[in-house]
Amino acid sequence: MIRFIILIAIGVLVLSYLGISIRSIVESPYGQDNFSFLWSLISNGWDIVVAWITGFAENVKNTVS
Repeated sequence: MIRFIILIAIGVLVLSYLGISIRSIVESPYGQDNFSFLWSLISNGWDIVVAWITGFAENVKNTVS
């Protein structure tokens, strides 16, 4: 977890060094559209993983019973 936080901090420092503003990217229409698209992919992927795990657990439960 700490490694992840350090990597994010380094990433922000690199973007700052290159003169890239995260705020301008997030507030732009293209940035918002891209983030919306990524969120829908993540959400759909999570739903698929949960459905797969639930189905697997049901099969194991039925096999044991």
